[in-house]
Amino acid sequence: MYKGIYIALSGAVLKHAQMETISQNLANADTVGYKKDQITFKDYLIPQDVFSYDPDGRAMSYISTFRTDFSAGNMIKTGNLLDIAIEGKGFISLEGNRYTKRGDLKKDGEGYLTTQDNIKVLGEKGPIRLPDGTLQINESGDVFVNGEKVDSLRIVEFQQPENLSKAGGNTFLFKGNPSQTKGVVKQGQLEKSNVEIVKEMVRMIEMFREFESFQKAIQIFDDAQAKATNEIAKI
Repeated sequence: MYKGIYIALSGAVLKHAQMETISQNLANADTVGYKKDQITFKDYLIPQDVFSYDPDGRAMSYISTFRTDFSAGNMIKTGNLLDIAIEGKGFISLEGNRYTKRGDLKKDGEGYLTTQDNIKVLGEKGPIRLPDGTLQINESGDVFVNGEKVDSLRIVEFQQPENLSKAGGNTFLFKGNPSQTKGVVKQGQLEKSNVEIVKEMVRMIEMFREFESFQKAIQIFDDAQAKATNEIAKI
């Protein structure tokens, strides 16, 4: 009987984690360049009893990994010259070995091109500093001010994006060296998050119902265990 409680409990824990992940995705549905998270899980068989290791076909589930979905979000036109979107797999390189798909950039008080969290954007020569004037960024990532080239955005991609880890502020860290690529840069556009609100809401409802089912199963097993214990005590 204890096995049934453990199986139901493992399922409830997994569904709770999935609901938290979906909630996080929904909270960032309007965040520029946000990439949604997903949970993968594994099952393993449990033995018939503590003295035998022959599986009886009943399985417990546990969280295996948290995975980020790097599929592209929709592009929107903003007309803001400091907004950029990278078509394809390219990421914008930032100071501190960070990378991002969030392209709503700004110019700080010292003239550097930065993210909204004041992390400097890197070019071929290092952090990009913009003189006063009209900014233009072509599709190759070359940065011009008043028609004169200042630098080129350092756009990179990753052969194994699953090794990217979220580092806050919609940035990622990567263990290793990324591959440099030109990419296709769209000035005056932004990439929206890849969260599909309706699908996430449907998944949330499904996870909640499954979580409730596991809760009920746990209660049934607990009640049955208590009843069995009382009956044994009477004997």
